[in-house]
Amino acid sequence: MSLFGAIGFGQPLLLWALVLLPAIWWLLRQTPPRPLRLVFPPVRLMFGLKDEEETPATSPWWLTALRVLLAGLVILALAAPVLRPEPGAAPGGGPLVLFVDNGWASGGDWERRLATVHFEIERARSADEPVVLVPTATAGPAGVTPPQEAERAAERVAGLGPLAFPPQRMAALEHASEALAGTDNPRIVWLSDGIDHGSGAEFAQGLDALSPAGRISVYLPDLTQMPLVLGAPRHDGAGFEIPVMRAASGAPRSGTLRALALNDRFLGEAPFAFGGTEREVRARLDMPLELRNEIARVEIAAVRSAGAVRLVDDRWRMRRVGLVTGESRDISQPLLSPLYYVERALAPFAELHVDRGSNLAESIEQLIEAQVGMIVTTDVGHIAGATYDTLSQWVERGGVLVRFAGHRLAAGADDLVPVRLREGGRTLGGTLSWSTPQPLGPFDPAGPFAGLAAPPEVTIERQVLAEPDIDLAEKTWAQLSDGTPLVTGARRGRGWLVLFHVTANTAWSNLPLSGLFVDMLSRLQELAPATGSAPEAGGAAAGGAEAAVASSEEALTLPPVRTLDGRGVLTLPAPTTRPILAGAIDTVVASSDHPPGFYGHPDALRALNVLPHNATLTPLTDLPGSFVERAYAQANPLPLKPWILFAALVLLALDAVAIMYLAGFRLAPRAAGAAVLVLTVLLGAGREVRAQDAGADEFALKAALETRLAFVLSANEELNDAARLGLMGLSRVLQERTALEPGEPIGVDVARDELAFFPIIYWPIDPSAPLPEPETLARVDAFMKQGGTILFDTRDEAMGATGLSPGNGPGTQALRRLLEKIDIPALEPVPVDHVLTKAFYLLQDFPGRWDGGTLWVEATPETEADDPRPVRNSDGVSSILITSNDFASAWAVDDSGRPLYPVVPGGDRQREMALRTGINIVMYTLTGNYKADQVHVPALLERLGQ
Repeated sequence: MSLFGAIGFGQPLLLWALVLLPAIWWLLRQTPPRPLRLVFPPVRLMFGLKDEEETPATSPWWLTALRVLLAGLVILALAAPVLRPEPGAAPGGGPLVLFVDNGWASGGDWERRLATVHFEIERARSADEPVVLVPTATAGPAGVTPPQEAERAAERVAGLGPLAFPPQRMAALEHASEALAGTDNPRIVWLSDGIDHGSGAEFAQGLDALSPAGRISVYLPDLTQMPLVLGAPRHDGAGFEIPVMRAASGAPRSGTLRALALNDRFLGEAPFAFGGTEREVRARLDMPLELRNEIARVEIAAVRSAGAVRLVDDRWRMRRVGLVTGESRDISQPLLSPLYYVERALAPFAELHVDRGSNLAESIEQLIEAQVGMIVTTDVGHIAGATYDTLSQWVERGGVLVRFAGHRLAAGADDLVPVRLREGGRTLGGTLSWSTPQPLGPFDPAGPFAGLAAPPEVTIERQVLAEPDIDLAEKTWAQLSDGTPLVTGARRGRGWLVLFHVTANTAWSNLPLSGLFVDMLSRLQELAPATGSAPEAGGAAAGGAEAAVASSEEALTLPPVRTLDGRGVLTLPAPTTRPILAGAIDTVVASSDHPPGFYGHPDALRALNVLPHNATLTPLTDLPGSFVERAYAQANPLPLKPWILFAALVLLALDAVAIMYLAGFRLAPRAAGAAVLVLTVLLGAGREVRAQDAGADEFALKAALETRLAFVLSANEELNDAARLGLMGLSRVLQERTALEPGEPIGVDVARDELAFFPIIYWPIDPSAPLPEPETLARVDAFMKQGGTILFDTRDEAMGATGLSPGNGPGTQALRRLLEKIDIPALEPVPVDHVLTKAFYLLQDFPGRWDGGTLWVEATPETEADDPRPVRNSDGVSSILITSNDFASAWAVDDSGRPLYPVVPGGDRQREMALRTGINIVMYTLTGNYKADQVHVPALLERLGQ
């Protein structure tokens, strides 16, 4: 119950005791301090005398005020005050309508947004208001709930999460209007992400019309929490730049970009920093071509949002391209040579190796030794001898040979061309002369130029003609308006032969002066191997282009391979995800049907990002005057009871000092020091048992005198509380069901505290936590090698990310980075005959709050036949356990022993199995592999019913 704005009370009825404060003042005022008694014999002479007038003695007013204040603080503390976030508009009679922006921009601060949702639902429950929950990114009317009780709305919030595409606010508004039909005076709360998304003003006007009484509140993130988005990378010769954008300026901000391969292997990083007024900065990644071409995604470290991830496919990977000219005059007149146009067109997309020497054989040999994936020749005629054999073998291994026509090629060509050319070639003249230059015709929809537009101003004046073979149409990728080929291509082994039937300069056409020329060469270099290695290593990459130029219906459809969730994690696509046409991949906007991710085939992936490459971010501004703007609430309310009791204890100590002063008692210096020490100890009583709050000796005594379960402390207080309460619940169950009586769980700082006191340490992974220092990791490694066990819990099963394979959740990624610095043994899922399955209970699965994640243990080493029981450290106990099922949340209970978190999907049965899993793990770490002895086999078989 909230009585004073930001202050709420758990026991508000106790506040009525404050009316007794005047009576307490009167009683304390009439009760003076005890007088000092002195033995004086003549006073006995005064016995029997009666004083006609009596004047009562009273306490000093300041002492009375001190005691009244003390009594008032005790009453306030017993009322359980709580500091809560600032509330919104006052509750009324209508329903609460919660519009929650759960698109890509909400992933970075989803926890704070979720805390605000729960806060508003709790306020609605206190006011007996029904709740309508409207997630703006969830498609269809099924995402909008009808007015329902606050308890049911809170249950539905548990399944709500950020999505990886923009919100559809207007559609959500329409569905909400249908759900509110017949209701009056709704109270609207909009939890916005601060981004306009192109419909902010229209949506705000719709909310204003939905609530005629003007009872509308909007939560806006502050400038330091505005979402960040990565734009399209830009290549140059040494690396590429990635723009980092935000919707609003006004606060400095910095971070780090991380480049990762498709298997989550770390490749490099680059810092970025915003000034006070900047809305876009660029981070530069400089690395060798081989590493650049392995990049599959770039992400902002420690930001869990789909907008903070940029997926990179083959189109953004640079190839090594060799350029060879057949004319010696190109060396003396470089600005007029065909090579000049090709070089300028390919420079933004490829690493160029230009050989302007006159020896064709040496040029081809040097380019192949440089491991180029594509070779472009301009007016190279007949290739023969050893050069022909070398170039032909290179193409068959996966290379791409692109040739431009010219006078030499028209005079006679070899068979390293995709089609047969007319004998002697054909240029303008005779019966084949054109009265006017010919424009371009449509591009083959199944070829590499699919989707490109043919500018009407591009015209062709000369060309080399092809023989009219039966397969000429299949090999024609571009043609003129009269149907004659402009570009032809054909397979040769695992490589490609491509021919432009015109020159690369403006001698025969104005194509090299157009942007189409750049786009065509850019598409062709995608056929080359993308790894920067030799063509024989790039066959698979080149094979992906075959799907791009095939004419079948299936090749034109790109099925989903991996998709991003709202936290920026690549996961398996949902069943509702629809394929995308290859020609539309650059124009499709991310949505529930087409979430961002990788589409296509494993050898030819195409990336669909959260926002298009030319998108801009606009902040949400110009809201109607009836809107009440608010800031997002903190994650948890702050209980004030401990602080008020602390203040009351201080006043109590001051009262004792005042009594001694009024009685004439003076403390000696040593006694004063002792009193201060005692007071300090009293004031420090009741603090939470934590390793960093106690001295080394006190910590050692607590850890050594009683068996305790330990957990690793982090900067995330919510994570610490969940781990402490989970181990507390497990300790209670261990005390009830086993002979072990563990003490209160203790949090340890792995960087400072001694770890040898604990047989097992529970380590919940915080994805946002920085990697520990090398000295700390060395201490962890020593603990594990000296017999200790660490249970790592990534808690990723909630997002469907399980196991240790590449591409899992953020917790697994953070754990992988941590374990890379530690010498850990080989791991395996718990075998069916492992001691963990029978240490106390007989188990086959090891669920936690979530079910489905795998429990990993140290792999059992192979042994010789005559050594069935190898000597191992720690009596066969695994030094490392890894799960993703969130054990602590399933074990966690409150002071009354009631579970704190729901378990999914098994309910109470799953919680019981989670507790049995915890008991087996503790028994396993304390007793070793004694259950593997043959003496236990009969009892185990009896329990199994065999």
